[in-house]
Formats: sequence, structure tokens, C-alpha cells
Amino acid sequence: MQNLRTVFVVLFFVLLFTAGDAADLFAQEKKQGFIKRIRYRRELRRELKGEIQLSGAFALYPIVVRWAEEFRKIHPKVRIDISAGGAGKGITDALARVVDLGMVSREIYPQEIGKGAFPISVVKDAVVPTINSNNPLIHQILSIGLTYEAAKSLWVTSSAKTWGDVLGSPSTIPVHVYTRSDACGAAETFAAWLGVKQEDLEGTAVFGDPGVTSVIQRDKVGIGFNNIAYAYDINSKKPYRHIAVIPLDLNGNGRIDPEENFYTTSAELNAAIAAGKYPSPPARPLYLVASGVPTKPEVIAFLEYILTDGQQFVDEVGYVGLSEEEINTELSKFQDQ
Repeated sequence: MQNLRTVFVVLFFVLLFTAGDAADLFAQEKKQGFIKRIRYRRELRRELKGEIQLSGAFALYPIVVRWAEEFRKIHPKVRIDISAGGAGKGITDALARVVDLGMVSREIYPQEIGKGAFPISVVKDAVVPTINSNNPLIHQILSIGLTYEAAKSLWVTSSAKTWGDVLGSPSTIPVHVYTRSDACGAAETFAAWLGVKQEDLEGTAVFGDPGVTSVIQRDKVGIGFNNIAYAYDINSKKPYRHIAVIPLDLNGNGRIDPEENFYTTSAELNAAIAAGKYPSPPARPLYLVASGVPTKPEVIAFLEYILTDGQQFVDEVGYVGLSEEEINTELSKFQDQ
């Protein structure tokens, strides 16, 4: 009996010191930053299972697919369904709890926050004006660029009917203007740069980012706008076949100066966005939006993965990653609840 008491006493102190060590370890990890803490949590989630559903912005689709592929290597019992259909669909589905996370490529409106929208910023990108690389005036267009005023004459006032109107030249070659038909972050962000809303944009309406890319590839005198992931090839980092990105003439001097010329590859453009050289808008953060603070373990784990280990794939897929400070801010939104 005496021996049995001794065993219980020893066990009590072992458990007491173990609990103290665990608490100290947790406090230490919290001080050192969330990334180390997340790696510790991932070890506890080896048997994570369930389903995550996402819908929304075409802008986020390529990187979210990559994140899902990598996440499932760690958690193969978690099923992830992703569908693209525009930022409007993403926010609507999220607020209606049709999906766990809506992919949204624009700022979240106050009325959406009022309805319970809970946004997590996960990455950055931009919207860029695109034309066919076989445009008969391609060299002149790329050397002169697109001014804010010329862009407004195309998408807002519809006063530009020819490429001569856009470039201030005698050219009578017609210009075909394209916009988006779906409620989307790309159009909303591009419109914000021009001081209007998506519904104010003029042009032939086309559904989805892939749709705009496709129509510009076929129309030698067309002009549209795309998210970076649909203007540049993920592998080569160069514009897609038959696509050219028009540089913005930011200082309005009628030519593209060396400091404005950063469109050769998506990597070069993303570096300019990170450095603040490309205007915002049309550069912007991209969000995953839940209805209220996420509570499903698999959804929380996926968000934690995206904001930590998942950031290593951002450059590769053609986006701009978040800073360490931004990552910690986003993580704290749902980890400390």
C-alpha cells in the first residue's frame, strides 16, 4: 500500500511539471511568433478529416488549387472542393453558408461585414490591361503605354473609337473594348482605379477571366483587363500566347520610362507591386471570406497552412505574398478567438 501511494505521488508531480512545461512551451512559442506555433498545431492534426468547400474569384483560383494540393499531402482525409465563378458568387455563397470560404478579389463592403462576412487576407495581385500581341500597332502601344485618361476614354466615356484616339495618333484602326459580365473583383478593382463602379464600365461583356483572355487572343484590335494569373503563364512567367500587357503611363508624359517598364514577366511585375510602383487599385489584396469566425477544425487548419507554409508557393504561382507582420495580423483574427 505504501508503494502504491508513492507511485501516485510521483505521477502527480510528473503530470504537474509536464503541464507546467507545456504551458511554458506554449507561451514561448506565442512570443516567438505564430509560424512556429502553427507547426506545433499541425503535428496534432495528423488525423484531420472532413470537407472544405470554396467558391468565388477567378483571381484566387490558381493559388487556392495549389494550396489545396499541398495541404492534402499533409491531410489526405480532408476533401477540398473549389469552384470559380467570380467574387460576387464567392461572397454570396459564403454569407449564405453554401461554402466554407468565399474567394473574393476586392475590398469587402461595410454592409457585407454587417451581415457577418469575416475576411482573411491571404495574398496580393493586380489587374492589368491586356491586348493581342499581334495588334498592328503593338510596338507603338507598348512604347507609349496607357494613360489614366485614355483608359477612361475606353471604359467610362466610350469616346475612344480607334487606336488613334487611344494613342493620340492619326490611326483609324478600330479598338474593341471588353469588360466582364460577371460580378467580379477584377472589374470592380479596375473600375475603382477609374473612379467608377463595375456597372459603369463600357464594352462588350465577357464572362470570367479565362473568357477575357480567350477573346483578346482572338481579336487583334481588342483590349481588356485581366488578373495577373490569366495574363501570364505560370511556368514561363511570360504573357500567354497572343497576349501582351500594356504598361501604364503613370506620370502621363506620353511614353513608358524605364522605371515604368516592369511587365516583361509576372515576377518583375509582382516585384513592382510589392515595392508600391504599381498603383493600388488596380493592385489589391485577395481574401478568403467566411460567415463569422471559422469553427470547423479543417477550415482553421487550412487557413493556418495558407498563411504559413503555403506562402512559399505564392511567387511560384505568380502572386505577391504577405509580409510577416501582415501574416501575424491575419492569423490573430481567428486563432485568438
